[in-house]
Amino acid sequence: MAETPKAQQTRAKLLEAAQAEFSEYGLAGARVDRIAERSGVNKQRIYAYFGNKEALFAAVMNKVYAHMSEAVPIPVTEEGLRSYVGEVFDYHRQSDLVRLLAWEGLHYREQPIPDEKEREAYYVHKTDALGLALGVEDAGAAARILISLIGVASWPFIVPQQRRLMLGPGGEAESGWALLRASVVAHGDAVIDSALEGRAA
Repeated sequence: MAETPKAQQTRAKLLEAAQAEFSEYGLAGARVDRIAERSGVNKQRIYAYFGNKEALFAAVMNKVYAHMSEAVPIPVTEEGLRSYVGEVFDYHRQSDLVRLLAWEGLHYREQPIPDEKEREAYYVHKTDALGLALGVEDAGAAARILISLIGVASWPFIVPQQRRLMLGPGGEAESGWALLRASVVAHGDAVIDSALEGRAA
């Protein structure tokens, strides 16, 4: 049975509050009572809607992945792909996705994550699109290129302390961000150029 508009609104409030809580404290450190307080929703509703804290975290991850897919879809042309790294960089400046991913990695380590098959399908789609954009037929090679591009764009946000230590106070100014973005985009272009050269060889 479809949820009522009120139930959808309650679910949305819980997910928004849970995203903030998980981003700040991780899965292990997050507290259901704080999520309830943040959302203004009775704690029992969290269990009624999501079952447990891990399922709630999985729902949050599905939400943020869906948002990124809509905001920064991977292109299927070389020209679009050259813009993609900068767009991913810009997205992460305004998003807590990489922080949530870092917490997820620390929590699950090598263990399967909830909804692993769905997440895997998400990356298969991205890998297929990248292969189409660059004319790379080997799915493994396309996946390695994708990992490189995402890594270049997201690393400064996964380890903000290293970014701060390496770039100093000027790195947080808009001019510093612009220089870092330009460097990230240039390295993304180098990855793409290398892939194209390998295809031509």
